[in-house]
Amino acid sequence: MDPRTASFEELVAEGAAVPTEGWDFSWFEGRASEARPSWRYAESLAGRLARAEAALDVQTGGGEVLDFALGRAAPEAPARTVATEGWPPNVARATALLRPRGVTVVAVPEDAPLPFPDGSFDLVSSRHPVRPWWAEIARVLRPGGTYFAQHVGPASVFELVEFFLGPLPEEARRGRDPGRERAGAEAAGLEVVGLRAERLRVEFHDIGAVVHFLRKVVWMVPDFTVPAYESRLRVLHERILAEGPFVAHSTRHLFDVRKPVRS
Repeated sequence: MDPRTASFEELVAEGAAVPTEGWDFSWFEGRASEARPSWRYAESLAGRLARAEAALDVQTGGGEVLDFALGRAAPEAPARTVATEGWPPNVARATALLRPRGVTVVAVPEDAPLPFPDGSFDLVSSRHPVRPWWAEIARVLRPGGTYFAQHVGPASVFELVEFFLGPLPEEARRGRDPGRERAGAEAAGLEVVGLRAERLRVEFHDIGAVVHFLRKVVWMVPDFTVPAYESRLRVLHERILAEGPFVAHSTRHLFDVRKPVRS
């Protein structure tokens, strides 16, 4: 389908039909775009994996980022790598993708304790965790071990969120604040070695891409369905036709955290 000539109904139907499992965003090519952080997380993770003995990737999604990083780290990949994921379709997807690399994928709800003994890993990683459970991260890290992760920042893509939901309270806009997360890490006894943040341009070129995005990233507009928001979708469709891509901004921050070695 050519999104430049397709009707509103055709675009919405397509966006509603595309599978949402995993964190592969290749479908959006030509339909939506997001600038990437300058630190190139997946490639940086590969370097960390190449130096690790035992690694844990938390909330791995469909395993795509970990698979890429392990491929770059080979043949110096860790002797043991484990991943956790809470959403059943993603557990199946990640298992199929990562099993050939010797990775064990464990089904763990995002709000449940990590099912591993104390001090199991010298590297814990995560890309876009729902929230970092710092006490659990500190517990499963070995002394001297590292947590290396890219988090979603505050008010990410809120231009789109507020288009559908209206202005949100200030507390909602301050959620996922890196300063608060830093304080949480330090309260758990961890040392924040590095913390970087960037604000990045996002463009949606057609309404089908918007529909697919809101279905895939379900926490943006939690009650989103096409019937419930059809009138707003039509308004946005006409705006994109008249003015060009809808522009929003994502926020990301990179944590480099260390568990101190205690005498």
